[in-house]
Amino acid sequence: MPSGEKKIYLTFDDGPTPDITSKVLEILRKYNAKATFFCLGNNIKKYPQLFEAIKADGHSIGIHTFHHENGWKTKTADYVASVDAANAMAETVLFRPPHGRMRPRQIRLLRKKYKIVAWSLISYDWDKTLTPEECFKNIIKKTHDGSIIVFHDSIKACDNMLYTLPKVLQHFHDKGFTFNSLS
Repeated sequence: MPSGEKKIYLTFDDGPTPDITSKVLEILRKYNAKATFFCLGNNIKKYPQLFEAIKADGHSIGIHTFHHENGWKTKTADYVASVDAANAMAETVLFRPPHGRMRPRQIRLLRKKYKIVAWSLISYDWDKTLTPEECFKNIIKKTHDGSIIVFHDSIKACDNMLYTLPKVLQHFHDKGFTFNSLS
């Protein structure tokens, strides 16, 4: 993303997830931060109130397939159908492939309808071999103006993410950064 404006773009993959997404929204509100949530279609279907809460707080929505399919291991027609099924509920043009993995044909087909969004930095909040403090230090060390950071509002990432997110927000807020959603 463009630099020179002291902006950081927070993104959250894999939600919405009960309890966790609500806590994320509460933390973001405290810092007047906006983010982009790349939601799984299946989770939107199971937790529509959480999905609506994300939108009501003014965050951007993207999709992340219906069931977190890996593009390298999924037939192209099935993969595109999964993305479209998720989008039938989300109505967005933003798409992030799970694991960042897609076949060239999947990319060509999906680019016709969606803006494929990658990242600058992954928080590794889901990695159980990292302590929450290591997760935080990784982000602080590698984040710069215009960075797109991936967090996960999922059970697997919950402990590291809920520790790290407010610390990251405070650290960069104190340095004059704002947190924006992607459009």
